[in-house]
This record gives sequence, structure tokens and C-alpha cells, in this order.
Amino acid sequence: MDSFPYVLVLYYSRHGSTEAMAKQVARGVAQIDGVEARLRTVPGVSAETERPVVDEVPDDGAVYCEADDLRECAALALGSPTRFGNMAAPLKYFIDGTSAMWLGGELADRPAGVFTSTASLHGGQETTLLSMALPLLHHGMVLVGLPYTESALQATDAGGTPYGPSHWSRGGSAATELSQHEASLCQALGRRLAEWAKRGLLQ
Repeated sequence: MDSFPYVLVLYYSRHGSTEAMAKQVARGVAQIDGVEARLRTVPGVSAETERPVVDEVPDDGAVYCEADDLRECAALALGSPTRFGNMAAPLKYFIDGTSAMWLGGELADRPAGVFTSTASLHGGQETTLLSMALPLLHHGMVLVGLPYTESALQATDAGGTPYGPSHWSRGGSAATELSQHEASLCQALGRRLAEWAKRGLLQ
């Protein structure tokens, strides 16, 4: 492992909004001494099963997640755009491949949180967050949400839920900037995960 424990910020992003959220979560992690953020993404998937899905490395942005990135993390933040109220297929494909870790209980008792971006205001933000939470619960991870003591959760007129940060991109193919409240909630999740990770390491 690295010299410092890290929060794995693992996401899939098609148009950039979820990636922007991931970077804000990482900023929140960086506000806690002694814990680092590790940004990772996953490749797309193809319906043509005999064709290679993608190149071995992405053209830009975060590198692809490997099993050891997940296995060795002190905490996990999982992010996806919504697909009909569910997490995107590339992220689910990656999670579906973690059976060996589940069998060994390797992620049990570690803190985890979730975040999402949707094109429409009522586009399934909460169900997408819950769809990502389910496999984490099966892994025995401890879910970290956002309490209403976070003032941005009360004030937001865009994204934001107690289940985890969300972003309303307002449609279109181009990424829409996060609102101040949305960015604040992403950072809050990062801080909370880092704080819980430190507590677990001290036990």
C-alpha cells in the first residue's frame, strides 16, 4: 500500500458531469490530514462480446481501476450517471467482477459512499444511488451518507440527497458545471469518508 491510506474515488462518466463530481469528492478527501484520494474510472462495455471493449488505457483523465485499487482502499466513493434509475452498465460490470473479494470478505466494515449525476431533475437520482449501495452492502461495507447538518443539503435547488451527492446537469450532451451546493456536498462526502477511514484505521 501507499504511505498514506486512501479513499478510492471510483466512477464512470460519459459526458463529464460525474467526473467533475469525483474530483470534488477527492478535494474533500484532501481536506483531511493523513488520507489521500485515488481517482479511478472504468472502461465502457460493448454489446459485441467478441470485440475488445476499449484500449488498455484511457486517452485522458483517471486511469482504469484494478482489483488491487479496490482491495487496498481504506474507503470507497462510487459514482455513476443514471441509466433509467440505475447505475451505468460499465460500473456494474466492474462491480460484478468483485466476487472473489466478496467471498473473502475483503471489503467488510470499510466505509463507502455513492454519488450520481442525472440529465433531468427527477431522473432517478435516488434510485441510482440505492442501486450502487446494494452491492456495497453485500460486501459488508458501511454506508456513509450526508446528514442534514450539512447546510447545503437544506439549501440546494439542484442536486443533493441524504443518500449521497447528486448533480442535475439539465440535459444536453455537454457537462453542466456543478452548483456551489452540489460541489459542497461532494466535498462533504469526501471528508466524511476520509474521517471514517481514519477512525477505522485507529481501531
